[in-house]
Amino acid sequence: MGTNDRQHQFEQIVAQLRADYPSLGGRRRWPRHIIITAAVLGGILWGLLSVAMVAWGAAGVILTCSVVALTAAAQALDAYRHRDR
Repeated sequence: MGTNDRQHQFEQIVAQLRADYPSLGGRRRWPRHIIITAAVLGGILWGLLSVAMVAWGAAGVILTCSVVALTAAAQALDAYRHRDR
């Protein structure tokens, strides 16, 4: 019984800390349907960029590299912002 009481107290303390400091709870997770939609749209975009590289030559390659660089920069900025919290 003593272990269950301590576990319950611990869970109460953790819940109170998360209520007082939401950043302790970690990042919120996206719903599954949004993740699937983003993955499908990303795949379609990547396919279109691949076609653009073949059809437009150097301009398509520059466009694809620009999109990849912007995506990487956005992810790095997001990770940096969430790291400071």
